[in-house]
Amino acid sequence: MKSRNTIRPGTSGSDCIRCGVCCEKGGPGFHQADRKLIDKGLIPSRCLFTIRQGEMAYDNVQGRLIPVDSDIIKIKGKGDTWTCMFFDEPGKQCSIYSNRPLECRALKCWDTRELEKLYAEHRLTRADLMSEVEGLWDLIDSHHRRCDYTRIQQLIRNLADDPRNSARRKLAEIIKYDIEIRELVVSRGGMDPDMLDFLFGRPLAKTLPRYGIKVRQRGEKITLIKV
Repeated sequence: MKSRNTIRPGTSGSDCIRCGVCCEKGGPGFHQADRKLIDKGLIPSRCLFTIRQGEMAYDNVQGRLIPVDSDIIKIKGKGDTWTCMFFDEPGKQCSIYSNRPLECRALKCWDTRELEKLYAEHRLTRADLMSEVEGLWDLIDSHHRRCDYTRIQQLIRNLADDPRNSARRKLAEIIKYDIEIRELVVSRGGMDPDMLDFLFGRPLAKTLPRYGIKVRQRGEKITLIKV
């Protein structure tokens, strides 16, 4: 993309000064109004990831961790950081500025009321984008149900009183399935690995530490460690 943010530092105290803080805190969530950006390939699906329904995530408006009530599709960060992958750090500018999503257009760090108003409204979901893709959507939906975060949280709560290790085994089976389905669609389906976090959400091995569980994999063995 050649389009660049050309906003210059303002003097009124109510203009973007291109400090980059908002871009460094994470990419935007997508809304129905943003669908055309993905459908037209202006923002490729491989640049996105999904926070799945029920997953614990930080709510910027409420300022705390909550289970999200629907998918939240977001732009990936750079490497292991939350910095939006389209943020040009040396130039302090957006590389997709003319095609930036709705939340980016609404955000004014000096007055967040507009963003807060639309934050949870008309969110774009994987079903909106993928439900008509025969075969693949069935796989996505099956994964979501088998790796349901409500069930996962209940199993984690049961670990404290689990003399027969039943909850531990069931949780390990879910994690193993999450790992295997990702490997399968790449090795047999030819899927671009960069698409996995969008199609299936982030791997459980990366999200479960937020629930106090660290996942260690050695070969086919899954070990759960409380942190």
